[in-house]
Amino acid sequence: MTDMVTLTDQTWDTELMHKTALVLFSTGRGLRGGFDDALQRAASEQTTVLIAQLDPTKNRRIADQYGVDSDTPVLIGWYDGAEVLRRTKPWGTDVMLAIEILENMMNENPVSPLSEQPVPGKPFVVTDASFQQEVIDFSNDTPVLVDFWAAWCGPCRMVAPIMEKLAADFAGQVRIAKVDTDANPALSQAFRVMSIPTIMAFKQGQLVFNQAGAFTEPAFRDLVQQLIALTIPDETPEK
Repeated sequence: MTDMVTLTDQTWDTELMHKTALVLFSTGRGLRGGFDDALQRAASEQTTVLIAQLDPTKNRRIADQYGVDSDTPVLIGWYDGAEVLRRTKPWGTDVMLAIEILENMMNENPVSPLSEQPVPGKPFVVTDASFQQEVIDFSNDTPVLVDFWAAWCGPCRMVAPIMEKLAADFAGQVRIAKVDTDANPALSQAFRVMSIPTIMAFKQGQLVFNQAGAFTEPAFRDLVQQLIALTIPDETPEK
């Protein structure tokens, strides 16, 4: 049994990363009869779906990001880093219906969570703190393809399964890394990431490719093969 989680602008990304969740955006006003009891009961009983709430008047970044105003309660279902359902002015019965939908998604399309430790054949999470070591330094031995993404980004969800395939198919030849731009603003600023997804490639400590957009799988495969074949000229001056 768990209590309902209260989310904020600061905790949103870390609390929801790779979790299945049902989130109520509400100030507490305007809730239909029976809804609050149904949500509290779900929070105390649920072990697979995170039940959470966020006050849109106190957390404008997230509220604006998801187009929620402060006057109307909104119930949002969250799965695999994306919004998958939404109910405005929800009833109590909507809680169990939403949980059933989310649990069906979990059973039919299980998600392989990203790892913050390198796992052969899998993409892994890179942060502001680990980027230098896990991407730039690592690329001196093995080229690295980096996907700059965010949970709210629709095109990013199209790229994600392709990254999974590339990580498996080119294991040992190329490292696939992912950077959550919301959780790692320093990297976004340093590399001037203006739109997402943005794909970057590093080899021998150098940035050799940088382009925004959701490419097709064949285009990604061509990029990886070119990255493997790429030769970086030795800049050591001749004596």
